[in-house]
Amino acid sequence: IEKILKKFFVFTSHQLNEEQINDAKSKFDAQEFVYLPSVLQEKWSNVPADLTSLDDFVKPFYKFLQENAKQNDVVMIQGDFGLSYNLINYAKSLDLIPVYATTKRIAAMHGALKCSMFKHVVFREYK
Repeated sequence: IEKILKKFFVFTSHQLNEEQINDAKSKFDAQEFVYLPSVLQEKWSNVPADLTSLDDFVKPFYKFLQENAKQNDVVMIQGDFGLSYNLINYAKSLDLIPVYATTKRIAAMHGALKCSMFKHVVFREYK
């Protein structure tokens, strides 16, 4: 019996860190991490603020998921609220598992300068 690789798609403006990768592997049995192609990544990271509708803008992302994801693959979706909302609903319609990362803020003082770091906590499913 051929083992089916479980994919973890990344729809964010940044790369996953080591903690997130390890969490995705342990929690979802993710074996392959799939980032957006550069053209789609550029679009994802730069949603025009003046668009009154995302109906056309979102179509290439739908196509990417439809062509590359299979049932029960995981999709991390974080970005523009409207675009994320559309992708979350579309991912659910394909029986994918849409998630987002939660973080904990860790503040530290460096002299008079307060610095904040964010530490990955868990992936939470959009429900």
